[in-house]
Amino acid sequence: MGKVLLPVGNDSLGKQITARQRGRLGIDKTDPTTLTEEEVTKFVRLDIDPDTITWQRVMDTNDRFLRKMTIGQSPTEKGFTRTAQFDISVASEIMAVLALTSNLEDMIIRLGKMVVASSRQGVPVTTDDLGVSGALAVLMKDAIKPNLMQTLEGNPVFVHAGPFANIAHGNSSILADKIALKLVGPEGFVVTEAGFGADIGMEKFFNIKCRYSGLRPHVVVLVATVRALKMHGGGPTVTAGVPLPKEYTEENLELLEKGCSNLRKQIENATMFGVPVVVAVNAFKTDTQAELELVCHLAKEAGAFDAVKCTHWAEGGKGAVDLAQAVQKASRAPSAFKFLYDVELPIADKIRIIAQKIYGADDIELLPEAQKKAEIYTKQGFSNLPICMAKTHLSLSHNPELKGAPKGFVLPIRDIRASVGAGFLYPLVGTMSTMPGLPTRPCFYDIDLDPVTEQVNGLF
Repeated sequence: MGKVLLPVGNDSLGKQITARQRGRLGIDKTDPTTLTEEEVTKFVRLDIDPDTITWQRVMDTNDRFLRKMTIGQSPTEKGFTRTAQFDISVASEIMAVLALTSNLEDMIIRLGKMVVASSRQGVPVTTDDLGVSGALAVLMKDAIKPNLMQTLEGNPVFVHAGPFANIAHGNSSILADKIALKLVGPEGFVVTEAGFGADIGMEKFFNIKCRYSGLRPHVVVLVATVRALKMHGGGPTVTAGVPLPKEYTEENLELLEKGCSNLRKQIENATMFGVPVVVAVNAFKTDTQAELELVCHLAKEAGAFDAVKCTHWAEGGKGAVDLAQAVQKASRAPSAFKFLYDVELPIADKIRIIAQKIYGADDIELLPEAQKKAEIYTKQGFSNLPICMAKTHLSLSHNPELKGAPKGFVLPIRDIRASVGAGFLYPLVGTMSTMPGLPTRPCFYDIDLDPVTEQVNGLF
């Protein structure tokens, strides 16, 4: 065996990467001449099992054909073909790292901990092991800085990170929140968004983001619309580009009340975390006063601290004054924030708690691939990570067609993936995919260009 060199580098980052790699391998030596043959083999031969490679390419295009593909068919790849896939960029672990990091040093460590595959002995292989974590940090060194923007009325807004809540954790960055809190001072208010339905975005905000940020929310602002609640009540399907059915534009209190079962469950979910809830009812011009009053009444009856009609879409800040006052009052109400589960519980138990308490499922079903992954991650030491469910946002269940607050269903877990650097495991629920496909009638059919005026038509 030839001489082995420890690639410690001359820079401090290179030394840190190598030190982290040696620590993971249980090697405390810095002199290469003192390494045993076994230690040399550990250090320089990753022995990656190609079938275990979990790192996916990402792109911002909806293409269902990229959900599964074969790569490495070029003759220059010498027969190393394997099955792979693309994910949409918001599902990238690097996106999640960006959103959950607390500073540059923390981001470097998280990037280095990202697991890309396993060795043939079942040992996880990280970006530190590949020696690329330093390059990743350089690529992300400017992206870590939140973007300061403003609303039409001049209010400051941080726009930072974009993980979708149905396939990732769905929240703005921790750094943006902390900077905003510092700027507004102890008496100020910071509104941070948790994407999609409260059963995914809010749940992940509490159980994942709050664990890593150390921050505790004072109020949950739960956004609802009459139209969405009518859909949950069994209203007809809404199709993009097609006029809304009359059920959504004419008063229908019976349909609306039935759909409020979903709102009731979401309020229950929020209060389960010990935080007061204010319901913001975004008003459309076709909503009647009776409909808006019904939603507010049922929301308070379900346990909301307050429920307020909001017209800020039409009137700007003026239309949200009542909401702001309700939030201010709720922030002074007693709260006792708590997590939904203990991260030290087994993986399946944590998934079951979310499914039963948040979604209303009877139980979960771990399909063979998910069961296998749960065992692997437990063996590799990742079982104590929080859970980030990849689930449809169109229903509390795994089935987009089940509206309202469905009961009596078993939640199928198709697979479980690990985002170790970001700091969570994410089960794939039902048919949920991390690469969207275009609908049956894509919007490009309506888009055209006038060659004379260069006017774009049909884009919005």
